[in-house]
Amino acid sequence: MSAQHAGDLYGEMFLAAQEQAAKPSRLETWKKLWPGLAICGIASIAAAWLSEHYGAPIILMGLLIGLSLNFVTSDTRTHPGLDFASKACLRWGIVVLGTQVTLAQIVALGPVPFLALLMVMAAAMGAALLVARMTGASTAIGILAGGATAICGASAALALFGVLGGKRISQAQFALTLVVISMASALAMSFYPPLAGMMHLDDRQAGFLIGASIHDVAQAIGGGYAYSDVAGSYATIVKLSRVALLAPVVAVVSLIFTDEDAGQRHWIRKLAMPWFITLFLAVVVINSLVTIPPFVVHLNLTLSKALLLLAVTATAMRSRLDLVMQMGWRAAMPVVAATLASLLVATAFSMVIL
Repeated sequence: MSAQHAGDLYGEMFLAAQEQAAKPSRLETWKKLWPGLAICGIASIAAAWLSEHYGAPIILMGLLIGLSLNFVTSDTRTHPGLDFASKACLRWGIVVLGTQVTLAQIVALGPVPFLALLMVMAAAMGAALLVARMTGASTAIGILAGGATAICGASAALALFGVLGGKRISQAQFALTLVVISMASALAMSFYPPLAGMMHLDDRQAGFLIGASIHDVAQAIGGGYAYSDVAGSYATIVKLSRVALLAPVVAVVSLIFTDEDAGQRHWIRKLAMPWFITLFLAVVVINSLVTIPPFVVHLNLTLSKALLLLAVTATAMRSRLDLVMQMGWRAAMPVVAATLASLLVATAFSMVIL
């Protein structure tokens, strides 16, 4: 071997060794993540305990506990773990949520109810965008509020926020949106079943109304079964059909709101969905083709809830409570408008078409 080639080989080996030394080990990475993850995990366990013993919505408990503990972010050692929980746990929670949906459930809904469901979702998003414009908020805030209300509450809000990003929506605005969505969903679960009874809706009509207008998955299903078993089954199909539409909605939003810092993207790159939404769709397809044992489906639902709870709690901890308090009632109005619009349109379709 010539001296020149030997020198080149030594240089490459030296650079490779430098890169390996600069790359942190897995143990060092977990040491950095541990403080934030530990605090977030303890807060999430507390939220789960309160939800189980007092019947409060678990996401709302995670939000409130996270906001009350936001002072922990003054210690920079918590930042890596909280960032990991708010991003990685969110994305994998969305992926695992795909195990709850099959294409057969959407087909079983039928063309007319499915079109009615699309109209309910469009009304929610349109109302949120309109009120956001009226209150001086940005289009991104309207899409966040409308999309979260139209699809599946906090889960959809987290997914949309992952696409829209902190440049368009502040952490304070996002935290307030999550709080209002969770509170609206809890109130809807309590009031919509009695409302359906007062209107003398049959089981199928009540199931559509509840499944099409309550934000959170668990609360929509719970509200349906609070009316009757038949209404609960139909509300489950309607609600999971909304969840399945998470992927196309997020894909359209990511196509419209391109990264401004990336310049002009290639059209193929612009059409690419976020990786976790692509995996969500893949899981839905696999779940539609392969029969998964019920205990595995239940386990995956628990895992998805746990990951999303960690993401919500970490996001709340990273939010400045003083900014949330300063935002005022106008910042909550897009969610309120979307909630009322979805209720009114779902009620009209359940009484006229079904």
